Amino acid sequence: QVQLVESGGGLVQAGGSLRISCAASGRRFSLYNMGWFRQAPGKEREFVAAISWSGSSTSYADSVKGRFTISRDNAKNTVYLQMNSLKPEDMAVYYCAAGTSWGTRMGSADFGSWGQGTQVIVSS
Repeated sequence: QVQLVESGGGLVQAGGSLRISCAASGRRFSLYNMGWFRQAPGKEREFVAAISWSGSSTSYADSVKGRFTISRDNAKNTVYLQMNSLKPEDMAVYYCAAGTSWGTRMGSADFGSWGQGTQVIVSS
């Protein structure tokens, strides 16, 4: 229903910052809730952050609160994840997702469209 393409991943030193982006196709992008998930080798995919269709509500995993910020620009059909104070445990493939449900405990089931992922490497 919507195509998502992530970009901006790469190599960053521990303690540094990185902003990754997700560009969406389609004219109804502003009606979707958007989320970021990540998956590290040997671990299950985990929720990172989400933002409501209007941008008025956000949700973050406890592990990234105070360090990561999700935002969106509906005019550009783009959602962003600003990552500050990066830690080695943040190293993973980050996936962008779009969905229509919203709740306190969000997971993969709340999102129906997924991007291909962008890799974030944190050096120590």
